[in-house]
Amino acid sequence: MPMSETTNIVIADDHSIFRRGLREVIEQQPDLKVVAESCDGNGALEVLRQLRPQIAILDIDMPDLDGFAVARKMAKETAAVQIIFLTMYKDELHLSEALNLGAKGYLVKEAAAHDVVTCIRAVSRGETYVSPTVSVHLVHRAKRSSELIREVPELETLTRAERQVFLLLADCKTSKDIATDLGVSTRTVENHRAKICEKLDLHGPHALVKFALQHKGEL
Repeated sequence: MPMSETTNIVIADDHSIFRRGLREVIEQQPDLKVVAESCDGNGALEVLRQLRPQIAILDIDMPDLDGFAVARKMAKETAAVQIIFLTMYKDELHLSEALNLGAKGYLVKEAAAHDVVTCIRAVSRGETYVSPTVSVHLVHRAKRSSELIREVPELETLTRAERQVFLLLADCKTSKDIATDLGVSTRTVENHRAKICEKLDLHGPHALVKFALQHKGEL
């Protein structure tokens, strides 16, 4: 994105002082504009749908809908919004979940004011930015992912929809839950499950769920 263009941003976090501080840092940059703020997930979803900013900065822990739930719902929308997650979590599990949801940024709150502009710039260029304090997890994840793909190359044949179903199964969600999250019918989810089992040569009523749980952090 050319630097002369304005990048519109929405911030969603339930701590008003933190939001205000982050906004002040961001808007010191003449080409970055915070077009709306929200204190909860439902509000964030509403303004994202109305304003269609280029970037959404979402706290993972928010009332009503958490940041992950907002990202899942936005993934079904036609207009692309790049997601940056804010979090106190430095563990690999939360980072993996964020990346699996398509997030382009993962900012640890204690360093967010220092890193947020760098993160926004990277995401605007189509890159992924992760706070340095958790970046080591990316190396581990990439190594495990490469090893798994070598063992099960058929994973690369999964469609985007099949991959979404696969990852939601790893969250211990039922077909009905997944259908609600993705805005499709339960039958469609069941069809995706059948295709995944066929591609990965998995057999038995619980084989797919077991495989998804075992390998969630590697994809």
